Amino acid sequence: MSEQVLSDWTPPKIWKNKVSGGKFANINRPTAGSTHEKALSVGKHDLQLYSLGTPNGVKVTIMLEELLELGISSADYDAWLINIGEGDQFGSGFVEVNPNSKIPALIDHSDGKTQRVFESASILMYLAEKFGHFLPESGAARTECLSWLFWQMGSAPYLGGGFGHFYAYAPMKIEYCIDRFSMEVKRQLDVLDQRLAENEFIAGDTLTIADFAIYPWYGGMARGVLYEAGEFLQVESYENLQRWTKQLAARPAFRRGQLVNRYWDDKGLSERHDASDFDGLL
Repeated sequence: MSEQVLSDWTPPKIWKNKVSGGKFANINRPTAGSTHEKALSVGKHDLQLYSLGTPNGVKVTIMLEELLELGISSADYDAWLINIGEGDQFGSGFVEVNPNSKIPALIDHSDGKTQRVFESASILMYLAEKFGHFLPESGAARTECLSWLFWQMGSAPYLGGGFGHFYAYAPMKIEYCIDRFSMEVKRQLDVLDQRLAENEFIAGDTLTIADFAIYPWYGGMARGVLYEAGEFLQVESYENLQRWTKQLAARPAFRRGQLVNRYWDDKGLSERHDASDFDGLL
């Protein structure tokens, strides 16, 4: 580690919240619950998704589009934008669906019920079990799939909250923090690269919810679009991860899923309510 001025700050006995600065700082606060009254919109389909086109949101839209690609019409859905920069996640309606105020969140109105589901891995499992696809029913194959699904849930905070924050979003560049999280992200990329050297997909020979969960994060990193850190982390050196990423990126459902609730440019859909919404985008 090269010479760098480090703070001699000592943590106080009692922490107090203060403005931290940096991109997205305004979406964080130390308390839970709603800040304002705002009901959620409801569309024509049984499945109502409230989300944003970030990696965690894309996991679910990719899966829904893959189900539709199989011809499962009951998997059709409305996807409503939750703009976290505007504080939509703290609206009363959204907090009722997810008390943790994080996207994505799903409501299933089928079979005369109103079932809420939050946390992306939970939504993937719920949809897989509801429709009978992309999650082995039992045995070693199911266990392997779920192990990789929860590997992603445990690993992504290092990739996003750790590396992504300090490399791309923090108000200052801190060498120690970037080095610490870069080392962990490189290790994670190597875990996937070694796994994919022996398997076509993450959990084995078939596409599963493990692929849906891992691709938006680590596929995004492999493509160099996540934090624009591809050269910094030398992602092209992970040849097996690159093969898997390109294979999935070419699937029509993956292409569609990555466009949903993408409001920040003209390449995606702020909302999605029908298959025809993609006309002209692909």
